[in-house]
Amino acid sequence: MSGGATLLAPAAASPGPGAPATSFGGFVARAAARGQLVVQPRMGFSDPRRMRAGLERTKRAVATTVGTLTIDSYTRVGDQDAARAAVAEGTPLNGYPIATHSTGLTRSLLDGVLDPAFPVQVRHGSSRPEAIIRALAAAGLDATEGGPVSYCLPYGRTPLAESVENWARCCELLAALVPAPRLPHLESFGGCMLGQLCPPGLLVALSLLEGMFFVRHGIRSVSLSYAQQTDPAQDAEAVRALRRLAAEFLPADVDRHVVLYTYMGVFPRTARGATRLVEASARLAVRAGAQRLIVKTAAEAHRIPTVLENVRALETAAATAALCAHPADPPGPAGGEVYREARAFVEAVLELADDPGRALRAAFARGVLDVPYCLHPDNAGRSRSFVDESGRLRWSEVGGMPVAARPQGPARRALTSDGLLAALGSVARRYDGPGPRT
Repeated sequence: MSGGATLLAPAAASPGPGAPATSFGGFVARAAARGQLVVQPRMGFSDPRRMRAGLERTKRAVATTVGTLTIDSYTRVGDQDAARAAVAEGTPLNGYPIATHSTGLTRSLLDGVLDPAFPVQVRHGSSRPEAIIRALAAAGLDATEGGPVSYCLPYGRTPLAESVENWARCCELLAALVPAPRLPHLESFGGCMLGQLCPPGLLVALSLLEGMFFVRHGIRSVSLSYAQQTDPAQDAEAVRALRRLAAEFLPADVDRHVVLYTYMGVFPRTARGATRLVEASARLAVRAGAQRLIVKTAAEAHRIPTVLENVRALETAAATAALCAHPADPPGPAGGEVYREARAFVEAVLELADDPGRALRAAFARGVLDVPYCLHPDNAGRSRSFVDESGRLRWSEVGGMPVAARPQGPARRALTSDGLLAALGSVARRYDGPGPRT
């Protein structure tokens, strides 16, 4: 434990027999077994001294924490020449250029910080992650995140087939480069597609399908993600559905846990509203049984947060989690509408091919999977969603997907640009307004 708070979480992770004490997944599983929620920032700086200071402050936070090296945009898209030029000129980047800084420099940055009580994950956003995988493994790291769909469709125009091939190769590369007894860990970003306005059934399905893809290509420790959306009850149902489906579809000997993201969309503009939203995400994690929480800060609506703002947000989330009741088992249905939708997606995709990568490519080509408002050429673009009167995310148009649409109010209407903007800002307005929020 890296801080002094007792963080209550309602359900332990499910470590496979191959999750050693020194692994990222093993750390989360041990924390969950003690009733502690692991909290993590999204932090990356190009200056190694500042990056080390950020990791040190995260480690000393009054919370159970893991560290983050978030990678810069040039490295994410494979433009190493631009990254090298920026480093040579001393130009600040929006993350740590792990493939440009030498292995010795990154090892020095991590020396005395990275240890079994404080694992560090590399976060990037790349559909071509080979250079990042090689660099992190050489530096002694073994945990990262992404996925063939979730780090392709929202972020650029890389063909999905190419991204699937890249990620298959890089899963196998990561498994080969990390020496025993360490266990490489991959987190699916599938539960965060576009950040907002994607109904939970699709998010849950994409996260699980990417987890199955990782396992197919040699990864034995995975985390499945879900991003907080517009309705606390629907979100709790989604996290429980993700846990249930993971137990049903992943091999029993695969180490796994669920990671929740504090809301990824338009953030409240007031410090009070932003803090309320962070607190709500911590309560959601505890109630629904997530074992790790990716935390945002009160500065999100205005600028890139400082190290101190990140640490304050981690401690706020930790303190909120520690005050939550600790039910023997998360209340509410593990089934329900989200579970049924997500299972329908998963089963429809798996019918298309035995190999998860081929199945994902075929699913998007046929519109069986279709992310709303996503402009990538390989996305069908026929699905649409809306926020209903109760605050739940629903499908208004489903195209060729194996789920049903629901009318928007008394008369079904197409979503206008004004309506879309209103929906995108609904969470921020709610938390900036008066009164408590759950």
